[in-house]
Amino acid sequence: MAKLLRIHPDNPQPRLISEVVQALQEGAVIIYPTDTVYSFGCDLRKQKAIEHIARLKSIKPEKADFSIIFDDLSRLSEFTRSVDNPTYKLLRRALPGPYTFILDASNAIPRYFKHNKKTVGIRIPDHTIPRTLVRELDFPIIASSVHDEEDDIQEYFTDPELIYERYKNEVDYVIDGGIGQLYASTVIDLTGGQPEVLREGIGPLDIL
Repeated sequence: MAKLLRIHPDNPQPRLISEVVQALQEGAVIIYPTDTVYSFGCDLRKQKAIEHIARLKSIKPEKADFSIIFDDLSRLSEFTRSVDNPTYKLLRRALPGPYTFILDASNAIPRYFKHNKKTVGIRIPDHTIPRTLVRELDFPIIASSVHDEEDDIQEYFTDPELIYERYKNEVDYVIDGGIGQLYASTVIDLTGGQPEVLREGIGPLDIL
């Protein structure tokens, strides 16, 4: 059964962060808060955990469009290919924030995560908990919203206690960082020369 951890959203308790990070290193699947909706997550290096999240989402791993979470832009060049100056300036304007940016993936992204895709979605949420987890893990975690866009029941994926009741037998940890948002991030594709908005979410478009 999952463990429900109440972690302060602004000042995460180091002991609890360390507990989650150790679990991630061992292949745990977690649910954690972001600046948008609550998200499934795991260490990007853990193939079985990624496949488990795909099953929770009822999708085939090779069809999954999971994003990855950074704590800042410092490791961007490791996991993506040749970000030009205008693109980097846009990322600096927008992040941390409620955006997912599609970029060309580098070979540092595991093959089982990319499958035949050459791009990756990156997020730097404006939320201390996920960024602290990534910084302490020293590696990206994946992000895939708990929210199902076809699901009419909206309350359970904003309230961590209700999320816990729903998923307590299917994940290892649920992090309670307060009530989440109802709407997902704005998704912007930066691989085609000009930014292309693929989904309008919470993130305003005036950054473009």
